[in-house]
Amino acid sequence: MILEELYTYPIKSTHRVTQIRAQVEPWGFAGDRRWMIVDEEAGFLTQRTFPRMSLIQALPGPGGRLTLTAFGQGAISVDFPGETAPPLQVTIWGDSVFAQIAPDQANMWLSTFLKHPVRLVYMHDPSSRSADPAYAKPGTTVSFVDGYPVLCTTQASLQELNRRLPNPLPMARFRPNVVLSGDRPFEEDRWKRIRIGDVVFSVVKPCDRCSVTTVDQETGVRGKEPLRTLSRFRKRDGRVYFGENLVPENTGVIQRGDGVDILQLD
Repeated sequence: MILEELYTYPIKSTHRVTQIRAQVEPWGFAGDRRWMIVDEEAGFLTQRTFPRMSLIQALPGPGGRLTLTAFGQGAISVDFPGETAPPLQVTIWGDSVFAQIAPDQANMWLSTFLKHPVRLVYMHDPSSRSADPAYAKPGTTVSFVDGYPVLCTTQASLQELNRRLPNPLPMARFRPNVVLSGDRPFEEDRWKRIRIGDVVFSVVKPCDRCSVTTVDQETGVRGKEPLRTLSRFRKRDGRVYFGENLVPENTGVIQRGDGVDILQLD
């Protein structure tokens, strides 16, 4: 198998950034979901309630600076908030962590685009948030991801899904970090450990999918697929699954074209 695609999402639930290579840290890819948009109560926001978030592009630059762009709105540069920036206790999936608030101009820009008062925050210390101990080993930490450090999907499984759909959909709907090619559909259900390049990952849990998969990542328009079709053949215990959650066992750099080895099967 081959590592075919690599993506990061600098701000949680915004547009993807295509990468050639990625530094794998204990909590996931460097720069992946270290920023997050929160509401007035400091609760996290996603495309589940604000599908327009898919239209926000956040491109990382030198010194941690971000450049934000969105259709119909001028670009803006956001300076990296230092550790002395105002802290805010934010919540994400029941977790409470401290983050630094971005400069006011970024908050105003995002509030204007989303038509809702919001703030942008940055997680300086990803070791402050733990992954779900029901599946990850104690000490596993994460940034502002939903659950686990890295999300993996395969082209074979997407092709099988698209064979059943009335209209094929791109992999972007599933917002993966890594996309692998060269295996059979849904063989990833059996994986327990894999190696991509020189980095070994534990395969800890299938990814249960939500309404974000029904949002067109290029237009922000919500539909009914692929959840409707997936529920017919990928549903169990009331949840619909596509992709696998990974936890890195070591750090290193992976890049597109790296070979992928299955080290352990269930």
